[in-house]
Amino acid sequence: MVFSSHLFLFWFLPVALCIYYAVRGRTRHAVLTLLSYIFYGWTNPLFVLLLFLSTLIDYCCGLYIMQYFDRPKSERSSISILPKGEPRTRKQKTALVVSIVSNLSLLCFFKYGNFGIENWNALMSMLYMSDTWVLPALHIVLPLGISFYTFQSMSYSIDVYRGDARGITHFIDFACYVSMYPQLVAGPIIRFQEVADQLRYRTYSWEKFARGIAFFVVGLGQKVVLANPCGKVADWAFDAATRTAGEAWTGAIAYSFQIFFDFAGYSNMAIGLGLMLGFVFPKNFDLPYRSRSITEFWRRWHISLSSWLRDYLYIPLGGNRKGKIRTYVNLLMVMLLGGLWHGAAWNFIIWGGIHGVMLVVERTQRENTLWTRIPSSVKMLATYAVVVFAWVFFRAATLPDAWAYVQSMFGVGAGVSGSGILSASMLTPYAWVSMVVAAAIVWCAPTAWNWTRCISRPKAFALLALFLLSIAALTSQSYNPFIYFIF
Repeated sequence: MVFSSHLFLFWFLPVALCIYYAVRGRTRHAVLTLLSYIFYGWTNPLFVLLLFLSTLIDYCCGLYIMQYFDRPKSERSSISILPKGEPRTRKQKTALVVSIVSNLSLLCFFKYGNFGIENWNALMSMLYMSDTWVLPALHIVLPLGISFYTFQSMSYSIDVYRGDARGITHFIDFACYVSMYPQLVAGPIIRFQEVADQLRYRTYSWEKFARGIAFFVVGLGQKVVLANPCGKVADWAFDAATRTAGEAWTGAIAYSFQIFFDFAGYSNMAIGLGLMLGFVFPKNFDLPYRSRSITEFWRRWHISLSSWLRDYLYIPLGGNRKGKIRTYVNLLMVMLLGGLWHGAAWNFIIWGGIHGVMLVVERTQRENTLWTRIPSSVKMLATYAVVVFAWVFFRAATLPDAWAYVQSMFGVGAGVSGSGILSASMLTPYAWVSMVVAAAIVWCAPTAWNWTRCISRPKAFALLALFLLSIAALTSQSYNPFIYFIF
């Protein structure tokens, strides 16, 4: 079930909100958990079993980290945050290891099992090994959102262990945190410390609910009105047998708009749904294409993932505290793993590697006076060009396809025959308008976060018009993918 569907908009969401607000207290967490399981299991009910298993493991590990079973029953309901700096017991350390290993094992098996087998068999073929060393294909089905909820669930155990948040003793509360349908399948990644207090107490108001509606409508418009038509332009370019350099760059720019408005739109809808339920989720996008460096880009793009990788991977690896060389290695390692997190293919690893190399280059140029004199507009254009170039590896189906597309971008082997037909198919009047509006919003409009702070009467009418336009577009469109659902 996707947010931009009639099923969700006119059936699931109204019913879910009515049931949620019809109950009180902790019963709301039970209701929200049940609704989230229905939402998640709509496509494949078996996925719910995996989600429940991950939830149960981390909940039990959290109890051991809190030393719940070592306390008298009278003290179990008032467990405080673990003191920072205090040594942890062997049982607590074991519980943390079990949580991390179990989550990563589930993620690796379901997401990277097929990738590992394919590469192993390719290696054996290159080495002319006998068939006894070849592994059979397992055809593992990737559960929706497993990359998001495993990171989210794992952050609970780490936050409690570090003393960054108080653990949960009621299973339903924890299950509600892991499974909340607004951000379950495509983020943002909600770390436990960010909502720990809200799970115990949160406020409800018409202002918060109204802002939630505004967030949702803006996100729906970004997805349906902009991402989908830009995606069609990108598909024409990437699926073509040959293309000119102009068509290749147009397709890559269209894809940069598609993935931004697709993912930012989903995040805005998720944040809006959270507000309707009384939760305040953190910002996930902050005008990333206005960045003047790749370093700044990762402070603005998919903030929940970049901050997760920083706090749970980059800093534990040593961050920038162990010398320049170690810092560069850590940056490259984190970005390579970040690329692999997005997908089990060499394309994604190369995409992460490009960003990692640029982060290292930028860090080496921090004290270069020539670098500091470059105009901000030039830096922004150069950063965007690097991001667009890297998106080619993210979007292409295979590594050879990506290489062929890159060659087209630079006029090597560019298509001539039929190029006029491709251009005409890519840039229909609707596509042109969508691309221009997308560019204007990317570089001129405020963030949804700021725009929705105050809902005036003109904004309310604008939101109503945008909602009606989105529904009309949704009704007429047959192309409505969510890119991050496959991650």
